[in-house]
Amino acid sequence: MQHLIEFAVFFGKVLTIFVAIAGIIFVIAGLALRSRMKPDFQVDDVNEKLDEFERHLGSVVFDKKTQKAVEREQKEQRKSKDETHSRKIFVLDFEGDMDASSVKELRDEITAILTVARKGDEAVICIESPGGTVHGYGLGAAQILRLKTAGLKVTACVDKMAASGGYMMACTADKIIAAPFAIIGSIGVLAMVPNVHRLLKKYDVDYEEIAAGEYKRTVSMFGEITDKGRAKFREQIEDTHVLFKSFVNSHRPQVDVTKVATGEYWYGVRALELKLVDALGTSDEYLFEQRRSSRIFGIKILPKKKISEKLQELLGAISTKVVDRILNAMAANSEHPNLR
Repeated sequence: MQHLIEFAVFFGKVLTIFVAIAGIIFVIAGLALRSRMKPDFQVDDVNEKLDEFERHLGSVVFDKKTQKAVEREQKEQRKSKDETHSRKIFVLDFEGDMDASSVKELRDEITAILTVARKGDEAVICIESPGGTVHGYGLGAAQILRLKTAGLKVTACVDKMAASGGYMMACTADKIIAAPFAIIGSIGVLAMVPNVHRLLKKYDVDYEEIAAGEYKRTVSMFGEITDKGRAKFREQIEDTHVLFKSFVNSHRPQVDVTKVATGEYWYGVRALELKLVDALGTSDEYLFEQRRSSRIFGIKILPKKKISEKLQELLGAISTKVVDRILNAMAANSEHPNLR
């Protein structure tokens, strides 16, 4: 009988472990399936957020009578807005790196907006970028143009920096607002290629590069850079610069491109004088001004997490709950030492 009891206990432990593992696998599979079915999509009601600020701070600053009057005014304003026909503003944040990798999320965010937006609505793009690859930022600019093609007004806000590729994106907007000391401009093209050919030659290391096409490779990291290859590479850089200047000129004809396309950058105050931007201010200031006349929504598609990251979060949450239960039990036991 004792052996049967021990076997039953052992079997129960094994079964418990098996159920736990199966449960974890089931949860992981569910997370993977849900991640494929829908993106991590976040929508913030900016109006509600600002109203909350007003209510909470108002309850401290104002007396009860004044606070009730403020809340009454808010309710009347909400009632007066036709939720289906009022003007809407969609806010997007773009933080650029060298490869413009955030364009991946930006294109989906813009697609999402276009499913519900109507002509006359507005998109506010908050751009922060030092620039990077031509093709990456060119695609970013093309995504913003989709909004204009659909009949939306586009406003670009630059709080810190929109340089080079960042300005390529910003200049597509109907209006550019920049903070007084935001960095604007840098309409130029830069390419750097390190070359270790002489080092390899010094140590008798052979390097062969076989290409079909006269200009398939103009300069390379390991091969010898010829005058002909260098000249062709410079020609390609100059042609890219011409395309960049033409793009800026087509979207901001009020700018004297020959004067600003020197690769220099300017702070917001000087950029306004050069007509690179239309007004000085911050994105917070602009949205705060629009809150009474528009419904404002912040749109953000979050990068998808790997299964390993989701599993780590799940196991962390489970362990936290277990620890909490143990601590609660210990606390209850210490409060009632006579209970067993």
